[in-house]
Amino acid sequence: MLHIMKLAVGVHDIAHLAELQAARLVIDPPLRHRTRNFPRRADEVVDGGSIYWVIGGAMLVRQRIVDVIHDTREDGSACAALVLDPVLVPVAGRPVKAFQGWRYLIAADAPPDIAAMQAAEGAEALPAEMIRELRALGLL
Repeated sequence: MLHIMKLAVGVHDIAHLAELQAARLVIDPPLRHRTRNFPRRADEVVDGGSIYWVIGGAMLVRQRIVDVIHDTREDGSACAALVLDPVLVPVAGRPVKAFQGWRYLIAADAPPDIAAMQAAEGAEALPAEMIRELRALGLL
């Protein structure tokens, strides 16, 4: 299994990504992310891989990649499309330096899903607004 890491340019937080994708899914299904280059290791990516979105300098959320297909942009130019499961899965936030395009991410280097992690000790004592903000950022 192999994953892909990608910057979510212009996205403010996980909720904003969900909003943008929900609108896109209604207008132009299936949900997909178009990219210029077709992954050479597409078979490994489709075999259980996810796209890990980097939002605001941190890897915060992932989506399962259902398929990688040849596609066409609105202007008629050829591209690849990563067909995505619409479910966004928050992951343990990890800082990531900016990069262009996308990068492969081996499974051993992928951050764990937050749901699979043990709750942070003392988190319930934080102010409610701080908890909401940390959850929106995928950090709690």
